[in-house]
Amino acid sequence: MTTQPLTIRSWPRAILHLDADAFFASCEQAVHPELRGRPVITGKERGIVAAASYEAKAKGITRGVSLYDVKKICPDAVIVPSDYETYSLFSVRMFEILRRFSPDVEEYSIDEAFVDLTGLRRSFHGPYGMIAKKMQETIGTELGITVSVGVSLSKVLAKIGSKHNKPHGLTLIPGRDIHLYLEKLPVEKVWGIGPNTAAFLRKFGIITALQFAKKDEQFIQKHLSKPYQEIWHELNGRSVYPVVTESKSSYQSISKTKTFTPPSGDETFVFAQLSKNLENACIKARRYKLSATRLILFLRTQEFRDAGLEMKLSRPTAYPIDLFKPLREGFEQIYRAGSRYRQTGVVLSGLVPEETVQYTLFDDTAKIEKFSKIYSAVDKVSEKFGKYTVYHASSLPTKLQTQHEGERGDAPQRKGELFKGENKRQRLGLPVLKVKV
Repeated sequence: MTTQPLTIRSWPRAILHLDADAFFASCEQAVHPELRGRPVITGKERGIVAAASYEAKAKGITRGVSLYDVKKICPDAVIVPSDYETYSLFSVRMFEILRRFSPDVEEYSIDEAFVDLTGLRRSFHGPYGMIAKKMQETIGTELGITVSVGVSLSKVLAKIGSKHNKPHGLTLIPGRDIHLYLEKLPVEKVWGIGPNTAAFLRKFGIITALQFAKKDEQFIQKHLSKPYQEIWHELNGRSVYPVVTESKSSYQSISKTKTFTPPSGDETFVFAQLSKNLENACIKARRYKLSATRLILFLRTQEFRDAGLEMKLSRPTAYPIDLFKPLREGFEQIYRAGSRYRQTGVVLSGLVPEETVQYTLFDDTAKIEKFSKIYSAVDKVSEKFGKYTVYHASSLPTKLQTQHEGERGDAPQRKGELFKGENKRQRLGLPVLKVKV
């Protein structure tokens, strides 16, 4: 079957998607030049692969593989503990570089960004491809990492472009060439289309992204919900998703999880991890002046079996002291003695603005006001002296038992080399870089 090209103007808009290549492993290679060209794996502290360099991927190493298997597959792999602080600093610097080219930058994740380049050809005296190439080169020169870039008329198409030729790829998809990149792309590879939707589309003979894009709008509206209608527009070169430059300030839910090693069957310790999750979630909720109406908690065993529970709260709140009782009750329902747990998690859902919360005649408003003042003071102390300067006693066991660092070897270098004025809890926003003099 032959398909006709989608007839669209080449550049009514220009959206760039940037995806850093093997980001965590690449940061390690940038900080430690002696690791360049070698198979590098992060995740030493967890016993599984968190990230792998392209040299490691070439030998069959993928994310989530146990380090025991890594040593059999790739005996010469360099396995290091994850240094998330340094990765975050690289991310911040990468976004700052992008803002030199355009003010419209969306920080989509720690290693991904969308950039609106529309109209910048005049400023840079060249085509969009040249601007994208300069971005790549600047990041490579200043950070020592590579990124893959896609430029097209919409976010979905730009993301297809950035995945087209990794690593260090640069793919432009102008309107006249959209069909060339969609005709062999499986529909499930399109950003936002999962396996269930792909299976549904196959029932109508839709296998490729191009077949999906060329379906008439009546079919799309009849059989698919709004998110997939939007993807259909994006694949046809009509930009629906804006580049969001503001930091996220509204949430439907807030989740906090913690994976710890070694796995534990100690009930007090596992609950302490859950308690810490709750404190972290509540800190974020208070930062955005939100209150939760529902509480979700879950536990994950070493065998990756999950147990969870959702509870409706008697009134909206973002204060842990209000939530410890339902948290303990839920925990006792799903905790199983004799099991070894590796992860805990808490979700605050049904979030509502703090100022809209209405108290009933049965609420102790004086007590609520007292809690408000206490947590306001706690937040101010944390802001000044660092997170967890003040915390609930139920989280104390997480402080007394060392996690990750030292369990399987060394800690990240950045945590072992403190600058003047730093301590173990508070460090300056500077990565450790080796410089030859």
